[in-house]
Amino acid sequence: MEITYVTTNYSKIQTARELLEPLGFKVNNIKMETIEIQSDEIEEVAKFSAKWASEKLKCNVLKNDTGLCIEALDGFPGPYTHYIGNKLDDNDILKLMEEKQNRKAYFKEVLAYCEYGKEPITFTGITEGILSREKQGEYGWVFDYIFIPKGESKTLASFPEEVRYKYWDTLVYGKLAEYLKSC
Repeated sequence: MEITYVTTNYSKIQTARELLEPLGFKVNNIKMETIEIQSDEIEEVAKFSAKWASEKLKCNVLKNDTGLCIEALDGFPGPYTHYIGNKLDDNDILKLMEEKQNRKAYFKEVLAYCEYGKEPITFTGITEGILSREKQGEYGWVFDYIFIPKGESKTLASFPEEVRYKYWDTLVYGKLAEYLKSC
């Protein structure tokens, strides 16, 4: 079975291929920007983008939306992570966290699969961790420099692309594969 992953993020494609192809799924990629609605729920953002892409391309698609949720900031930036990442950098988030003792945070990753002509379904993964007190590393995207995955002592940005995905909750891809095999 083939899956069309709509994303411009090479790391997401690489992760999907690494995890889904051994399970018998071929992962194709279409690089295109999709409409990203503003919503307080990451699931709603992912579902809307998947449905939009499926209708535009007239095929089944997979979309992904991920948000960084910081406990001491009531889940901020959450579904607004992409937007905030373009307006504030990791130093700004560290400044917001200066007086905070609670450093718990997690990335919520939502995969939205949409069959053409149908409503999308979602699968959610949670990668727990804490925020560092200073930037570390040289790889990745803005918040990778301050997020330390649970059980680790270094930020995500300390690990190159081909290793970094292993620190994410990759079970979400297994949930997707189980669903697709049952169809």
